[in-house]
Amino acid sequence: MGPRGKRAEPEAVDAADAPAPPGKGKYYMISVVAKSYGVHPQTLRLYEREGLLKPSRTEGNTRLYSEDDLRQLEVILNLTRDLGVNLAGVEIVLNMRRKMEQMQAEMNDFVAHVRQELERGAPDGAHLQEKLDALVKVPPATIVRAPEKG
Repeated sequence: MGPRGKRAEPEAVDAADAPAPPGKGKYYMISVVAKSYGVHPQTLRLYEREGLLKPSRTEGNTRLYSEDDLRQLEVILNLTRDLGVNLAGVEIVLNMRRKMEQMQAEMNDFVAHVRQELERGAPDGAHLQEKLDALVKVPPATIVRAPEKG
């Protein structure tokens, strides 16, 4: 195994070893993942019970871990092993990351929409850059309190 929380390249499950997984890409059985990451299979089952990992299942109910699952496991192991975060904290961090990714996607959609509206308002594109430049972050104004009457 490489640095803490990093994996050696595990062997992918061949079609002969297990039924075809639900998606495309490589899938790994629990024993291979556990050995590659230096964790006990029960630890991986615990992460699944806690909702931190969600491996796919074969028709025979064998867990199959995708590349996305392995990336998620690396994050979990980094948080627990290297940063000392407990599983409740890991859940909070993972939820926050998901929300941040969702917010980023929404912001990207919003910016694309604004750009599209600006382009529609300036079909020749001559003033598009001026309009885009107008959409800049402005520092907050200083709040001045009125003297109290009294």
